[in-house]
Order: sequence, then C-alpha cells, then structure tokens
Amino acid sequence: MTSIKNAARIIFHIDMNSFYASVEQSYDPSLKGKAIAIAGNPKERRGILVTCSYEARARGVYTTMSVWEAKRKCPELILLPPNFERYRIASRAMFDLLRTYTHLVEPVSIDEGYMDVTDIDRPMTAIEVAQEIQQRLLTELDLPSSIGIAPNKFLAKTASNMKKPMGVTVLRKRDIDKLLWPLPVIDMHGVGESTAKKLNGIGLTTIGDIAKVEDGILKEKLGKNGVRLKNRANGIDVRAVDPDSVYDTKSVGSSTTLPIDETDPLELKKVFKHLSTKVANRLEAKRLAGPTVSIQIRDTDWRNSSRSKTFRNLVYDQAKILEVAWSLFERNWDGQPIRLLGVTVSGVVDRIDFTEQLSIYNFEEHAKEEPILKLVDALQTKFGKDKITRGVTQTKKTTYESATSFSKDFLDDHKDRENK
Repeated sequence: MTSIKNAARIIFHIDMNSFYASVEQSYDPSLKGKAIAIAGNPKERRGILVTCSYEARARGVYTTMSVWEAKRKCPELILLPPNFERYRIASRAMFDLLRTYTHLVEPVSIDEGYMDVTDIDRPMTAIEVAQEIQQRLLTELDLPSSIGIAPNKFLAKTASNMKKPMGVTVLRKRDIDKLLWPLPVIDMHGVGESTAKKLNGIGLTTIGDIAKVEDGILKEKLGKNGVRLKNRANGIDVRAVDPDSVYDTKSVGSSTTLPIDETDPLELKKVFKHLSTKVANRLEAKRLAGPTVSIQIRDTDWRNSSRSKTFRNLVYDQAKILEVAWSLFERNWDGQPIRLLGVTVSGVVDRIDFTEQLSIYNFEEHAKEEPILKLVDALQTKFGKDKITRGVTQTKKTTYESATSFSKDFLDDHKDRENK
C-alpha cells in the first residue's frame, strides 16, 4: 500500500459527533446510551435545543426543536444546561491531538476542522491514519467523530457528513458523479435554503444539475458564488488548509430559518439566544472578537432588513452578543411574523492582538483596576505611550501539557478540580 509520504494531496475533515452531548456523556458516563439534549434553559418549555445525542435523534428529536416538543416525542429525554467551559476544554484537547500529526490543522468551529496529512511521515495509508485519529479521539478523549478523506476541503467536508456517527469516508473526484451528483442541491455544503430556492427556480434540483449547467446562467443568478458552486459540484476546490486562516476572517455569524412564521417575542428571543451562543462559540474556537454586532431579519413576505451597532471595545461573549442583538431587534421589529433571523459579529481580529481602550463609558468597569492604571500611566509618562500598553487577559490554559497526555477521563479530572 502507498504511504502518505508519496501520495497526492490528502485532506481530512474531522467532525465531532453531537459534540456537546458527547462531552456531557463523557463527563458523566451514566448518561451514555441515553437520549440527552442540551438546552439553553431546560426548565422552560419554550426553550430550544442546542444539540442532542444520537439516541435522542433516533426518537425524532433534533437541534432547534423546542423543549416541549422534544419531551412530547421522547418523554425520557434528559435535558441539560450548556457548560461552555467544559466544551472549550474538550475542543482544545481535540485540536491538540490533531496537531500531534501535523501543524497543518485549520479549526473551523469548536467541534470541526481540516487537516492536510499529505506530507506526514508515517508508513500508513490515509484510511489507516484517519482510523487511528478516530480511535485516539475515542479512547483518549472519550469523544466520537466522523472523518472525511478527499483531495480537497469541499469534498472532505462532504465526505464526513456521509457516515455518522463514527464514520470514515473517502470521496474521490472520480466518484462524485455516483455519490455527489444525485443529491438534492440543499445537501450541498455551502447551499442554504435561500440559495436552494434560487437554484430550484432555474430548474437545478440536484448537485449534478449545478455541475453541468452553463457558467453564464449561474453567474447571472448568483454572481461569483454561482461559479464557485459549479466548481465545487465538479470536485474543484483549490483552498489550502491554512492554520492562520483565522487572520483572514472578517466576520463570524449564524442564521436560521424558523420552523414557522413566528410572532411570539419569547420564542424569538430563544432563537436569538441560540444564534448568539453559536457565534460566541465560533469566535472562541478561533480566538476572535469584533466591535460590530449586527442582526438580519426576514419576515413572512421575504423582506430583508439588517441593523447593527458598533462599540469602542470588542465583543465576543455570548451574553453581550445576545444583549445587543435582542436590543436591536426590539427597537426595529414592526410585529410582522418572522421567517429568518441571523446574528453576526464583524470587523473581527485576533483577541490576543487588541487592547481595550479606557473611556468615559467604561470607566466604572475599570475602577477596580485603578492601581494598575496608575502604574501604566506612570510608565507611559516615562517611556512613551507607544512603549507601554495594556495587554489582553488570555483564556486560562488547560493544565495538560499535550494531547498525548490526555486520557479518556480528562473531563472527570476537570470535574475534580471544579469540586475542590
């Protein structure tokens, strides 16, 4: 068999299976094999599920379903509140483990990322390496995953979705006419409901239709995105796995089409909470923050509107994102039924690279740091303002020295430290 060292470009997409629920089951083994779901407020019937275990999915429960409906479908469903610090620890462990194979690891979100394993020095086939990674994630971190193997990022992402949970799937260019083209356009990575509707409107119902249509038609209807979709439908994607792609990110957002045209403010706020949580998690995964929070609104008549607010300081935590997003919505909603909502943080930068500016608006917040501020002011007076600046407090690093030192009970270790 050919070793990876001598093979063509090989890209992995690692997708952790039902990540939040899997972390909770690892943290508390008594939950394994049971239908569990993570909800923003498990005690509130109007709450929305953030994610659920595969045992719950087998009973018809799915992400974004309301708590009351989920309990109706699955009365034995165990509801848990989210513990994002626990998930961040698991995410760091996962990416640390991946980096023991190659530095070419590109996080996409808290629970998925790409790897370029083309040049790793191991006498193994790509499938064997993927199986080893999958097994290590399971035995060392107690977390299941699915891995897609392909010659580029788009096909790797597509492959990882083909077999869940615990799948390892290879998708080669020569197989896309059999495996990819028969699928409906909505199943294509990068195609949402709005784009799918436009594609269907011009007679394109399958991914194969996109692959074969004339360039001019797609460009006229979808612009550059249409050309990109056709390339990817034909298995063409030249994007490299870039560990530093975080620096190229301009915005981080999330949107969702509601199951019904909603008018209930309590339901709408729950959706905003869900979206704000997803955006905060994505910002955390890439260590980003931005000064501008914006919302997108589409009503029942398909009218789109957006509102935004920009701050002096950068925003990245879920509570602040939700506060701003909901405030913007409340001030601008005319009571029309809502079909789609979105939340975005833009102008993002690496959180390690910015310093928070002290202003009259946040002075009280910093009053407790007065001794430090005086010291900084004195040093700036002596050495110059450009020589001394305030730094950013970094997130507390995990005490584990490397991914290889993690064991399957690493979350239990964390629990012990929390209880001390």
